[in-house]
Amino acid sequence: MKKELGIFVLLIVLCIIVSIVNPNFLLPINLQNLARQIGAFGIFSIGLGLVIITGGIELSVGSMMALLGVVLSMMLTEWGFGAPLGVLAIIGIAMVLTLGHGLLITRLNMQPFIVTLCGLLFYRGLARFVTKDETKGFGTVEGLDFLRYLANGNLFGIPMPFVLLLIISAITWVVLHRSVYGRYLFATGRNAEASRYAGINTNQIITFTYVIAGALTAISGIIFAFYTNSVSPANHGNAYELYGIAAAVLGGCSLRGGEGSVVGILIGTALLQVLRNLVNLLGIPSSLDFAVMGAVILIGVMADQIFTERRNRRQVTLMRETTAR
Repeated sequence: MKKELGIFVLLIVLCIIVSIVNPNFLLPINLQNLARQIGAFGIFSIGLGLVIITGGIELSVGSMMALLGVVLSMMLTEWGFGAPLGVLAIIGIAMVLTLGHGLLITRLNMQPFIVTLCGLLFYRGLARFVTKDETKGFGTVEGLDFLRYLANGNLFGIPMPFVLLLIISAITWVVLHRSVYGRYLFATGRNAEASRYAGINTNQIITFTYVIAGALTAISGIIFAFYTNSVSPANHGNAYELYGIAAAVLGGCSLRGGEGSVVGILIGTALLQVLRNLVNLLGIPSSLDFAVMGAVILIGVMADQIFTERRNRRQVTLMRETTAR
């Protein structure tokens, strides 16, 4: 809880500084746009955070969004799919793809970094191949009003992606912090071998977590596709996985596994988007987004390393004192 409180205080201080530097930060239109971005990025960041808690990593998010986006466009505009069937198909495809990730990691003992890096390259290449590098869009196709509303609409002035994020966060919080699956997930991330000896099916836990991450990636991918109303297979979702990883790490998820919380991921996502918003408001070149992400990940990993070493030293000291008695 200390990590979440610290990052929340940092978020508040940053918001105050940004509003002083540029009062336009507090304009309703800017706050709405900020909330929309937090919602869209936060949904898949939760999935990435769950994967990181297992001690894994997921690098194929952005490329998967590009592939899912172009396939969704083709389904709705060329293949005659209805909106409900198209959405279910896209979520199903994402879950099957990440099920493959989980099986390769757990059954063949492949490194998550390698599996998902290959996914990053494969899905991007496949998206470009099936579209012949052409941008796909939704145009003015009828029957897609709800999906457009989900991406661009507001509920009582609150952007729908943010509303959806709150709903998903509440469900994930219960699952992660108040269920057997959540306890098994943390145990697997802390020590997979000990968890197996304790009777936990760690392979099943890890695989299921990747499937959940795939479903959340698909939901975010649908929102992003309709937010932009077009999908460029070469650029859509580029480096989005880095935003998610940065948000999770900044929010207290340890890359070693076994640590993290939904609240922390949400705060990390908000902090990262406020930083991006600050870059835009100050007229700083958007290319510095990547510099900001790199700095954020580095700071998060450094903080995790420092806290871990301090905790280990305290445990060693406590053990020596106990032994001396």
